[in-house]
Amino acid sequence: MEAAMRAGSLLALLVLWQAAAVLAASRALPSPAAVAQFLAAEALHGDLLANIGATLRRVVMAFVVAMAVGTAIGVGLGRSPAANTAFDPWLMALLNAPALVVAVLCYIWLGLGEAAAVTAVALNKIPNVVVILREGARSLDPGLEEMARVYRFSPATWARHVLAPQLAPFLAAAARSGLALVWKIVLLVELLGRPDGVGYAISVYFQLFDVTAVLGYAVAFMAVMLAVEFLVLQPLEARARRWRLAAA
Repeated sequence: MEAAMRAGSLLALLVLWQAAAVLAASRALPSPAAVAQFLAAEALHGDLLANIGATLRRVVMAFVVAMAVGTAIGVGLGRSPAANTAFDPWLMALLNAPALVVAVLCYIWLGLGEAAAVTAVALNKIPNVVVILREGARSLDPGLEEMARVYRFSPATWARHVLAPQLAPFLAAAARSGLALVWKIVLLVELLGRPDGVGYAISVYFQLFDVTAVLGYAVAFMAVMLAVEFLVLQPLEARARRWRLAAA
């Protein structure tokens, strides 16, 4: 039933798009069929797959770095009120830093390379992860903490059996909210300074005023990200929340 509702919603969106394209009757708003035709041609004879692969590689690298660094900092701030008070202004400053400024500064300081692109994306995502995991660390069950002290859990045992299960829903939330942010920023850094990727392709077709191609690349990559969301992230989140539902 849920799948049918989602499919119906997507179909309604396509119908609205088609109606708008017919009413506009302009190159500025091509029809879904025209975009699909471009995608098929670009996949067979163009660089669509290579560009999507390059963007996905950057998304994965930046996402892994941001989740690892952000989780470590977030747990640290959540368990140390003094550290949180000292570094909260830094966190707020990074949260409000424009993504464009961070990307430009990374290219200036690190050069027009992959390291700068991935660093820029990770720096934009890390504050978001820190905030979510900080709240997760603050909400740890005091009873489980006391049990760990009574049974003298080692740090590794505590992290595996006490910390990780309680943080899992927060990790899943950070991953889901962050993936959309990461891929959008990846497109931005590709547009600014990379020779391949979906962002680079969109910038090229923008200069040619080829709206069909711009929409084609956007639709193709959104489809990939939706597949990751529904096939990977949502099942992982459901698994992470399973023990809480069982305990309720």
